[in-house]
Parts: sequence; C-alpha cells; structure tokens
Amino acid sequence: MARTALRLPTVLRTPLRRGRLEKTEPEPVVEPERVTEPAPVAERRPLPLPIRLPIMLLAFIFMVAFAIALARITLEPSPASEALTHSNLRPGNSLKAYFDYGTVRDTLKQIGGNVLLGVPFGVLVPVLAPRARGVLQVLFLTALVMLMVELTQGALITGRAFDIDDVILNTTGALLGWLLLGRRLGRAVHARRPKVVAD
Repeated sequence: MARTALRLPTVLRTPLRRGRLEKTEPEPVVEPERVTEPAPVAERRPLPLPIRLPIMLLAFIFMVAFAIALARITLEPSPASEALTHSNLRPGNSLKAYFDYGTVRDTLKQIGGNVLLGVPFGVLVPVLAPRARGVLQVLFLTALVMLMVELTQGALITGRAFDIDDVILNTTGALLGWLLLGRRLGRAVHARRPKVVAD
C-alpha cells in the first residue's frame, strides 16, 4: 500500500483546498528602483555684466529722451483748441467720435499717435526693471504713468483734457512693444537662472 501511494502522480498527492487542487502562483519579481538624476532645464544665461550695463544705460537714455518728448507732446498748452476740448471718462467715446466725425488722416493721427506713445514703455521697461518685465507689470506701469499724464493735462494744461481712451491706446502700444521686442530684450539682458526639475 505504501509503495502504491508513493507511485501516484504528483498532482494527486497535492493537498486539496475546498474541493479544488491548491494552485501555487510564482512570486512576483521585484525590480530594483532606478534612481534618476534630475534633468536641468534648458539653460539660459544672462549676458555678461560688461555688456549688460551699457545696454541698460542706453535704455535709460532712451527712456529719458522719451519722457522729454512725451512731456512736450502732451503737456504743452494749446490755447487755440481750448473751446474744442472736453474730458472723456467713458471708454470708447473719443474713438467713436474719431471714426464718426473725423477725417481718415486725423483719425489715424490720433489713434496711431497714442498707440506709438506707449510702445517705448513695452520695449524699455523690461530692460530697465528686471522685476517688472512681465506683461502685466509693463501694462500696469504704462497705464499708471499715462493716467498721471492725462490727469495733469485735464487739471493744469490749457487746451488739454483728460481722456481715458488715450490711456487705453497708450497701454495697447506698450503691449505691442512688449510683444514685438521688449519680451525678448528683457529675457536676453536679465535671463533667469536655470531651474532643476526631476524627470
């Protein structure tokens, strides 16, 4: 009897579990974790200081020249147009008047001139102020400066009046200047140090 039991196939000699043969599953193979080193982001190095300083100095000179030109254009009295000027606190009113009653030349002069007045802010502010080179900071600074100019015009200058549309057009010009040139100049002159991120 004992010899017969020993000769039984191995399957029959495995213990039963709830009426079924007990299945043995192979243990999962655990692979060792791979340690990955953090990968550096594309490095963008700032310009060397001997190059950066002349660029910033040149930008400062341009900004001063622009400020003088802006003061002469916007803060010079115009007694001849005193009876024609009126303040505008509603955005779009002056623009509508330009299109409805002005000639094409006068409309382009007014709108284009106000847009061009804002462009230097968008180009020069990112170079002069590294912490204010983002689009929101540039637009905020431009709107603030132009708002002060308009308030001065309305309160103190003969033949000039406050116009909120001028502030909007100036800020639009700053946005164009930032998009076309200011953003690239700011990044080239004041590149941030590269950050290291993990994969």
